[in-house]
Amino acid sequence: MAAKQKRKGIVLSAEQRRRRRARSIALALVLAGFAILFYAVTIVKLGPQALSHPT
Repeated sequence: MAAKQKRKGIVLSAEQRRRRRARSIALALVLAGFAILFYAVTIVKLGPQALSHPT
């Protein structure tokens, strides 16, 4: 009979779901900021020639 019972797992409260979502959004913003920072540093290191290459 125990095998037929459906496991629920961990059930989060509304407050826990809200905090997890806020933490996920904050982490996504930090990662996006790092990506933009690396892009900007790369462009600055390469100089203005990086934006206007000959065709």
